[in-house]
Amino acid sequence: MLIPLRPGELERLIPAVATGNQFRAALGKPQVVLQRVMIAAIGGVITLLISQNQMASRWGPFWLVVGVVFLLYVLWGPILQAGQRNATLRRYPSAAIFDGEIAEVTTRERVENRHEQADSRGQLELVENRRTWMLLELQDEDGYLGRLAFPMEKKHQTIRAGSQIRCLVLSERKDFSRIGALSDAWLPGLRMWVGEYPFLLRPAFEELCQLRLQRRRTA
Repeated sequence: MLIPLRPGELERLIPAVATGNQFRAALGKPQVVLQRVMIAAIGGVITLLISQNQMASRWGPFWLVVGVVFLLYVLWGPILQAGQRNATLRRYPSAAIFDGEIAEVTTRERVENRHEQADSRGQLELVENRRTWMLLELQDEDGYLGRLAFPMEKKHQTIRAGSQIRCLVLSERKDFSRIGALSDAWLPGLRMWVGEYPFLLRPAFEELCQLRLQRRRTA
């Protein structure tokens, strides 16, 4: 079942500015955090040194501001990245609540990164870091909708075919004949959220689903 959102509801469910959950998701792995710290430190120190040499000129305050911006890159970098990800769904002209079920549950190994390292004989070998992803095929009374994929955790082992699932469906078309994207999803029976990235304001989405579905049943 698809329940189209009313004007303004999409913007309330997917904010333009990053939430706490989205900030943590955009922080990334420790290697990414370390990379941001190095960029902030190197860029900040260099520009602050330049500002010290230019304090007597009109460019001194400019370089000082640039240095502070670099030093704060660890904070505003993830915020900017999360805002850009949110914008990818906020741009769609049509959005609807999907209330359906999981048709099939599968898992797949994905290579997250590759690097070379020396073995016991001193020879370089290619090492792949793999991670298990869970794939959920979604359907409702009208048929197949799409696939939701996300990194698998231990808690996800309880997910089964037939479980009720709710998420946002985004499309360029008002009739949703072509699906552009799916948000993260809520499994009310398991009281569990799943998804690669937390697009939605989750308490607000749960409340909206309950309100709109209840109205639809009593109509």
